Amino acid sequence: MQFLVTVILTLWVSWARGQETCLKSKVKIENGFIAEPEFIYLLNQKVKYKCKQGYVTEDGHTSGSITCLQNGWSAQPRCIKRECIVPDIEQNLIAHPRKEKYVIGDVLKFSCRNRFLTLIGADSLQCYHFGWSPSPPTCKEEVQSCDQPPRLRNGKVADTPKGEYEHGEVVEYVCNPRFLMKGARKIQCVDGEWTPLPVCVEEDSTCGDVPDLDHGEVVSPARPSYHHGESVEFTCGEGFTMIGHSSVTCIRGMWTQPPQCIATVELRTCKLPKTIAYETKLSDRIDYEHNKKISYTCGRKSEQKHSVCVNGKWEPEVTCTEAPRCPPPPQIPNSQHMALSVNFQEGEKISILCQENFLIQEGEEIVCQDGRWQSIPRCVENTLCSQPPHVEHGSIISSRETLEPELYAHGTTLSYICKDGFKLSKEDGITCHRGKWSAPPQCVEIICPSPPSYGNAILIGRKKNSYKSGEQVDYGCPDYYQMYGSNFVECRDGIWIGTPTCKDVSCGSPPTVQNAFIPNQKPRYRHGDTARYECRHPLGLFGKAVVTCLSGNWTDPPECKEPTGKCGRPPAIDNGDVTTYISPFYASGSSVEYQCQAFYELEGNRRITCRDGQWSEPPKCLGACVISEKIMKEHNIQLRYSDGKKIYSRSNDYVEFVCRFSYRRVSPASAFRAQCREGKLEYPTCG
Repeated sequence: MQFLVTVILTLWVSWARGQETCLKSKVKIENGFIAEPEFIYLLNQKVKYKCKQGYVTEDGHTSGSITCLQNGWSAQPRCIKRECIVPDIEQNLIAHPRKEKYVIGDVLKFSCRNRFLTLIGADSLQCYHFGWSPSPPTCKEEVQSCDQPPRLRNGKVADTPKGEYEHGEVVEYVCNPRFLMKGARKIQCVDGEWTPLPVCVEEDSTCGDVPDLDHGEVVSPARPSYHHGESVEFTCGEGFTMIGHSSVTCIRGMWTQPPQCIATVELRTCKLPKTIAYETKLSDRIDYEHNKKISYTCGRKSEQKHSVCVNGKWEPEVTCTEAPRCPPPPQIPNSQHMALSVNFQEGEKISILCQENFLIQEGEEIVCQDGRWQSIPRCVENTLCSQPPHVEHGSIISSRETLEPELYAHGTTLSYICKDGFKLSKEDGITCHRGKWSAPPQCVEIICPSPPSYGNAILIGRKKNSYKSGEQVDYGCPDYYQMYGSNFVECRDGIWIGTPTCKDVSCGSPPTVQNAFIPNQKPRYRHGDTARYECRHPLGLFGKAVVTCLSGNWTDPPECKEPTGKCGRPPAIDNGDVTTYISPFYASGSSVEYQCQAFYELEGNRRITCRDGQWSEPPKCLGACVISEKIMKEHNIQLRYSDGKKIYSRSNDYVEFVCRFSYRRVSPASAFRAQCREGKLEYPTCG
């Protein structure tokens, strides 16, 4: 097997070389890699490569591209270690740590030489692939305060506003429900001016059902969907205590982590670490109950820290280890201006918003981790796509946004639809990516294989190996069989629609009648055939001499008996009764009357008479047909005239049907005008 794979691969590579291609294995990128999965590339195909973390291309970018040419790859690129030199700073500033070269991720901190000077701007910078960011600070003797912070469109200040703010003070904003914040949620007063505001952009995604909470419930009534930023409050049942936030919030289509309801008697206590200096009145205690608060100091520091016992864990953790803070966020080229000078805590995130006509790539958020900003995205120029490629036998599904503009924006997705008899080779549409459309699907013809066998049904005509959509195949039945339902099947979207069914409706020999015989009797009779009885002399025939084969059953045979003047009991009829007391014998000339049971209609003479020992023909009680909504739905049909629902139809009345919307007739046209016969109705079928 391994030998076979090797041979196939060798043949493929040999063929590919004959087609002027380049191999992925023939390019070696120092400190980088090709970002695409293919291992063979066509002539003139451009391939993207990326540099490892901390490395850039020779022109200073984190990625580049090479092209497959007739003589091989256009270049053997390499990624070099990105270095930052010490930035130009004013004389009043001190930078540390001082080094000759700094690599990506290094942080440079600043302070003023004179303690009477105030630092204006960021107190630390970070080295990125595009250089130092943010800009270095300055030192001033006097600084100015700020007025009230500016108003944020579709958002508001999270804190209670003041009349005046000192230099360095920070104000935090939140967006209204249904809006998502782009940029830092904080702005800062810097020497009398506020740093730029974030932006609140509308978020269309919604959240579904609120998560279930064991032993708890939602405070407000549940709604079918919730928009971004909307919250739902929980409450715990009696005897249970809530652990975690009391609410969940819909964030970009996902609910935040719900709380827990823990039995109050099962809540765990917390113990104090022995290496921390606590308030004197707390030091004697060993265990602390849930929700108990403590205060402590670290070493010789006078600043107090606080923590709360939450079901056996201190929140925040009782520790004197300080998590490293990140410098102010970088000013990513072509992104929204931030200009913050505050430091950020471990785990904090900032959503980046690119400037107009630029698109964000390689993530949308930066994260403070280990004292450095990680996952730095790029803002690349937005390029447009021309008209989408033509697909034979197909067309673009139009909408208000896709009605053939001259140019399409990056990220636009279009879908194709094929004409009848064709289907898409893949369900994915095409997407405009930086000026180029992705590969379109194809519309391939839909065919059906040879139709299957349908019991005793016989295919009429020549059988083919394949059929186009819309083609029909007719069927017939052999002797003694009758067709039920459609006598043809149709190829529709690769599937055969219809089920021809041949049922045996023949009869065997007619029933044996004592003292009677049938001339030219046969062993088997077709549906509708008849047989005539004759009585042996001198007996007389009572009843109908001729019986009929109907759907595999014979009608009632006659009797042969002596021809006397008296009649026996009047014949019983289905769903009807004699109106008077029944005698065992009736004289010639006697009469009796019949009546039908409820909902049945009498057909024939209500009165029968005994003549020469034989009763005249009795009437019939015909049942009404009940038109079933369920059966109509199964057959994909409805009543032709729908001004009123017709539930019942009298015997011998006609009922007209039509196909439901988007269905076509499977049964013959004549079957759609069905007659009620003795309480039975043959329903046509649409498929």
